[in-house]
Amino acid sequence: MNIRITGTGSYIPDVVEKNENFHQHEFLNTDGSTINHPNEVIVDKFKAITGIAERRYAKDHLSSSDLAFFAAEKAIEDANIDREELDYIIMAHNFGDVKSNAIQSDMLPCLASRVKHSLRIKNPKCVAYDILFGCPGWIEGVIQAQAFIKAGMAKKCLVIGSETLSRVVDKHDRDSMIYSDGAGATVVEASDEEGGILAHETASYTYDEAYYLYFGNSNNQELCRDTRYIKMHGRKIYEFALNNVPAAMKTCLENSGYDITDVKKILIHQANEKMDEAIIKRFYRLYNTPEPEGVMPMSITKLGNSSVATVPTLFDLIRKNKLGDHSLNKGDVIIFASVGAGMHINAIVYKY
Repeated sequence: MNIRITGTGSYIPDVVEKNENFHQHEFLNTDGSTINHPNEVIVDKFKAITGIAERRYAKDHLSSSDLAFFAAEKAIEDANIDREELDYIIMAHNFGDVKSNAIQSDMLPCLASRVKHSLRIKNPKCVAYDILFGCPGWIEGVIQAQAFIKAGMAKKCLVIGSETLSRVVDKHDRDSMIYSDGAGATVVEASDEEGGILAHETASYTYDEAYYLYFGNSNNQELCRDTRYIKMHGRKIYEFALNNVPAAMKTCLENSGYDITDVKKILIHQANEKMDEAIIKRFYRLYNTPEPEGVMPMSITKLGNSSVATVPTLFDLIRKNKLGDHSLNKGDVIIFASVGAGMHINAIVYKY
């Protein structure tokens, strides 16, 4: 028995927020002091580091669970399954449903239950639950789905990653330009076809690293000190990722039984273009092998960082020939990899 991703779907919001839209923002240092550079310089430097030219925001009336539902519908249709046969709905997110211009997260009921409700699934044996695992949440959800299927507890699982990060950012923080909204979904099921999930690797580094990403106050000292926003220690995350992600990917690949020369694509969490490029370079350096051209598809330039949604969205776009010249062929060996809040790292080696 092999365990394969048989259907994918994604939802990319309609609202395009371009870099020039930030020229009028009041960016401040963490102590509230004025940054001694014009916004045009700040934005241009941001683009050079992250590769982000624009990002997508959800319309005001839509929530994270709505985006997840839209992506889930597409994945179920793509897999051509009866939704009533789903055994699990695993929903990865970080902040729940946050209404536009609100300051409170809503996770009651859990978002997976909301998606199941929207899908109008009647089967009570379809278990719906959320997973909070930072940006690697969707990959971890796929790993859990595989475990359920291998244990005989499931045959078909729906794994979703969805987020509306635009609603938890501090608009006075330059890092706010990184984040975006979106959703990606996949159907994971047992299959007689060759390939599927070959190996996986997960690690949680918490001794010193747990709070590299955290909820903190606005850089604007005049705003309510009880309202929190997503914050990060960018340099520490960059160094952590470079020191740990390539090694985790290498361990995963070795456990799969395949060689570095077999890898056709690496679908890595779209966190920061320069960081992702450095991770891939270091990964190939571990094998003393040059990095193949086009091995790392990127969507961050147009879509920004939508956390748990980046990898499944990237996979869906490539499968459906919507990402430039990138494509996948039967038998291709690919790697999914992510790093994020916690600090968590994971990877999957997958034969398409």
